[in-house]
Amino acid sequence: MPLDATSAAAITSPGWYLPDAKPAQVKNLADQLRTLCRPVYLIQQENRLMAADSGIVHLGCAQPSPQALPLMAHAAPCPLERLGDAAFCVDLGIRYPYLGGSMAKGISSAEMALELGRAGMLGFFGAAGLPLAAVESAVDRLLQSGVPFGCNLIHSPHEPDLEAALAELFITKGVRLVEASAFLKLTLPLVRYRLHGIHRAPDGSIVTPNRIIAKVSREELAERFFSPPPEKLVQALLNDGLITPEQAELAAHIPMAQDITAEADSGGHTDNRPALALFPTIRSVALRMQQKHGYSCPLRVGLGGGIGSPEAAAAAFTLGAAWIMVGSAHQACVESGTSDTVRAMLAETRQADVTMAPAADMFEMGVTVQVLKRGTMFPMRAARLFDLYRSYGSLEDIPAAEREKLEKTLFLAPLEQIWQETRSFFLKRDPAQVERAEREPKHRMALVFRWYLGQAAHWAKDGDPARKIDYQVWCGPAMGAFNEWTAGTFLARPEHRTVRTVALNLLFGAAVISRANQLRCQGVQLDNALRVEPLEPDTIKEYLR
Repeated sequence: MPLDATSAAAITSPGWYLPDAKPAQVKNLADQLRTLCRPVYLIQQENRLMAADSGIVHLGCAQPSPQALPLMAHAAPCPLERLGDAAFCVDLGIRYPYLGGSMAKGISSAEMALELGRAGMLGFFGAAGLPLAAVESAVDRLLQSGVPFGCNLIHSPHEPDLEAALAELFITKGVRLVEASAFLKLTLPLVRYRLHGIHRAPDGSIVTPNRIIAKVSREELAERFFSPPPEKLVQALLNDGLITPEQAELAAHIPMAQDITAEADSGGHTDNRPALALFPTIRSVALRMQQKHGYSCPLRVGLGGGIGSPEAAAAAFTLGAAWIMVGSAHQACVESGTSDTVRAMLAETRQADVTMAPAADMFEMGVTVQVLKRGTMFPMRAARLFDLYRSYGSLEDIPAAEREKLEKTLFLAPLEQIWQETRSFFLKRDPAQVERAEREPKHRMALVFRWYLGQAAHWAKDGDPARKIDYQVWCGPAMGAFNEWTAGTFLARPEHRTVRTVALNLLFGAAVISRANQLRCQGVQLDNALRVEPLEPDTIKEYLR
């Protein structure tokens, strides 16, 4: 990355540079910026800018000696550990400020969490939508590994007993970190998890063994998570003997979540918020709630959603994110719990290839999720089911021609047969749903329609070739950004995408771009935009020495 004399003339020198015992080492600037643990000094020599990574710098003073050369700009070392909040990393027991967000039905798999943990990061196991036995098995494996990890606890307004059972499982097993996602309000199981084991240490400080990282995209939800647990729910736990009076008193002095991930335009449950508007708002809430409640622990905010390139990661850290969270790009990695067919589809995705569709878990409420639209008819078909749900009071009210079309194209079976399958499923999972459906024809219709929405995710995860046109693949525009960045490189091929490689490249690229931006802020006009190509992990290691 050459810099000409014109660039040098446009910069005001902030100080002076003296070579050390060795001559100044001049390198290609792009390569110099990639050597993250060494400084970059741009010096003027014979009317040209030269780059060095050693020497003595004098800032804001007169020329210290005739041998001193004008220092035109400099970039400080930027190890990957310095990108976010070091205290956050210490609290979680990780090296780098990088989280793998949870993806339901085990798509963010135990293997993915293990790989991130081994790499000095942290991954959340996607427990939502899985049988308790499957979650328990994954938790046991993760606990035995000894690496940092977390599990997802998703809000389940239509199946509160399942939410409670999952929270109880995490308490019983000793899972110390959960990612709370899709919550519309704070619930008793979530508060129960947070307060379990709370006590005072010998020095008087409050110890909360169970941590929550909430994933939110609205100010009012951020306020609730940054507030102490609601008194009404604390009292309910006290009345049930699940906490002691002392623990109930301590609850008033801690936030429900010390850490919140501001969730911008992501896959799955999302409000499609732009990151540049969302993050400063959530951080402002954190500052306000810190002042209001006077917590002894700092409230912190990270950023997720839309992070599929080093530029996006660098922007997040520049905004002040304590960590970044990646989801969509991880789904395309070999460790994800989805099918090779879906991974191949994701590798061809562009930013405009996503859309919103009705959510299976909150269908009746009209809640939507962001999904892939390229190569599948799921979004259109799911939207049609919601239109029918709004228009009719029961399955029997649907016109015969429309009903026949549904049976032949979406369900591939009579609706009555689908209801019997659905009924058998809920008799085991949540009998109250069946009782309600037999009283309320519209609820019966909703459960049948939710059968298609739920199965569509399974068909995709399992790679069912007969149902490819109906795949439901949760995906955000970050997937398109990732594919554009990796086009023409080894990471363009799905089989080369490991979470460790993806994560290290996003962090490494963010650090390099951050250093380049330090030079830009000092007036250095780089000839070309610095594009950080993906590198093999071993190559990145060489730059980190």
